[in-house]
Amino acid sequence: MFRGKKYKESVKLVDKSKLYDTNEAMKLVTETAKAKFDETVEVHVKLGVDSRHADQQVRGAIVLPHGTGKSAKVLVFAKGAKAEEAKAAGADYVGEMELVDKIQGENWFDFDVVVATPDMMGVVGRLGKVLGPKGLMPSPKAGTVTMDVEKAVKEIKAGKIEYRLDKTNIIHCPIGKASFGAEKLNENFDALMGAIIKAKPSAAKGQYLKSVVVASTMGPGIKINQAKLG
Repeated sequence: MFRGKKYKESVKLVDKSKLYDTNEAMKLVTETAKAKFDETVEVHVKLGVDSRHADQQVRGAIVLPHGTGKSAKVLVFAKGAKAEEAKAAGADYVGEMELVDKIQGENWFDFDVVVATPDMMGVVGRLGKVLGPKGLMPSPKAGTVTMDVEKAVKEIKAGKIEYRLDKTNIIHCPIGKASFGAEKLNENFDALMGAIIKAKPSAAKGQYLKSVVVASTMGPGIKINQAKLG
């Protein structure tokens, strides 16, 4: 894979054999973000669980103290008073069957998060095959199937993110932009890791946090000393 000059310069700043303390890692991730745009900083957490087992799933949502630096587009499936509530709270799209038709018929995905009231899940269920693989299916665990659509929309707009295991037992999550600086990234990171540690399934045996890596969009991965995280 071709790597640019800036990436090669950034790599020189990172000791691949070292496990960094969180403070040091966040300082380094901002220094290695050399692109012309404001890079997103992501955390990749490998867990000692088996996502094939229902009792070892790790999934939830958290509002990051400083948000993600990106305003998420929210689509809400609701009707009547709840639809009006969602619009007033700042949802980008609100509707019922017409939105299902638009997604199915036009392959339309101009949104980042889907929220639904419980009575709309029969309708939303038809989209399982297209929303599921994209990680967009609403779920009670993530707080996206709820009667309190106002709260859900406002939290998402304030920087609420969902964390969930992929098939390789890794959680990938944004914790902000490089422009946030080390301190704010650190606080967002602590909030996310606290939630992941709290969500440890009782069925998980052995070492829970296998590895924790932080990286900016175009920058190299920086390994964090997971033993110090709990």
